Amino acid sequence: MDSIWIKGGARLQGEIPISGAKNAALTLLPCALLTEEPLTLGNLPRLADVDTFAHLLNQLGVSTSVAGVKKGQYGRKMTLQANDIASTVAPYDMVRKMRASVLVLGPMLARAGESTVSLPGGCAIGDRPIDLHLKALEALGATIELAAGYVKASAPRGRLRGGDFSFPVVSVGATENALMAAVMTTGRSNLYNAAREPEIVDLCNLLVAMGAKIEGIGSGHLIIDGVEGLHGTEYEVMPDRIEAGSYACAAAMTGGSINLIGARPEEMSATLNALAHCGMIIEFHAKGVRVSADSKIRPVSLATSPYPGFATDMQAQMMAMLCLANGDSILEETIFENRYMHVPELRRMGAEVDIHGRSAIVRGVDKLTGASVMATDLRASMSLVLAGLAAEGETEVLRVYHLDRGYERLEEKLSGVGATIERRSAG
Repeated sequence: MDSIWIKGGARLQGEIPISGAKNAALTLLPCALLTEEPLTLGNLPRLADVDTFAHLLNQLGVSTSVAGVKKGQYGRKMTLQANDIASTVAPYDMVRKMRASVLVLGPMLARAGESTVSLPGGCAIGDRPIDLHLKALEALGATIELAAGYVKASAPRGRLRGGDFSFPVVSVGATENALMAAVMTTGRSNLYNAAREPEIVDLCNLLVAMGAKIEGIGSGHLIIDGVEGLHGTEYEVMPDRIEAGSYACAAAMTGGSINLIGARPEEMSATLNALAHCGMIIEFHAKGVRVSADSKIRPVSLATSPYPGFATDMQAQMMAMLCLANGDSILEETIFENRYMHVPELRRMGAEVDIHGRSAIVRGVDKLTGASVMATDLRASMSLVLAGLAAEGETEVLRVYHLDRGYERLEEKLSGVGATIERRSAG
């Protein structure tokens, strides 16, 4: 199994191109199910999750073809076409690999009038977000049955109708599924307390380019007038604000200066504000954002919250950075339970972090020390890489398949700004 080896201590300086957003790509791909015409997505990141989703779409009858890319070029262009829906069943062996696979439920239901999708692994209906997906679809007229670990949804007379739904809590995935289902209903739908993340805006913009009628884009109240059908189009995936924020933390932790080419500051303002409070110099320019360290990292208190608040997907990376702050910081995780699994591994490198329920007290230390550590999830993996970049000595990060799910050619990008980092294969 591969690992990432890092020799820490180098000051990182230079440019890093920001890839297409993983979280946006996984939402845009299932839109291919909504039309029989070709959908071409550019700036699609080369990630394990994108490949897994493409394989799932292939099983459902969507053809995929990838245009050739130049050597050294990031991203790719993929054309997807669903002339016919060959199957309306998303099996467990595919969905278990990636929770985002549940996003085929809404568009298949809209296009084919029925959809059967495995419950994501370990998902208990009632206290997990999948419950909101189903309730939103029921508000659009869907009939939902649960049996043998599968959700079977059907539309009476083969087509959903317009309806209203108010999300009791903000849910990105449920908003996405409801949107993709609502665009081809009969009548008008209102989604209240909808997620406002930039990735939701990206989805809305693609759907409008395909012929959908959506008002209130970027707000918590989305108004969708259903249309008979959608057409194909070409569309560029938005840049990854989480990847950009991760590399910004790398600049801070190594006392460096990194130019994040393609980053959109307006979509990552909460992260940039947090970095500024920690003493980083933030410069906006026509090509992106430059983040530079000017002094010792200052401590901060942060709580994750839905957009435009501080993203839960940046919590682990920010924690790694605050391990080197000049004082004590407090982090509160309000979105997900048990998202501090990286803490024991950071402690192995000399970090001082105390967990109290959903709160973490991060006591800044003078230095981190390289160690062999194990990744538990995607963002936790990146926090360990960041710690390794700043640590004295050598760090080995195991289970890097987590990193491959969300960071395109990470070693290449970090090597380009001065890091000593390489991928190693066991045996």
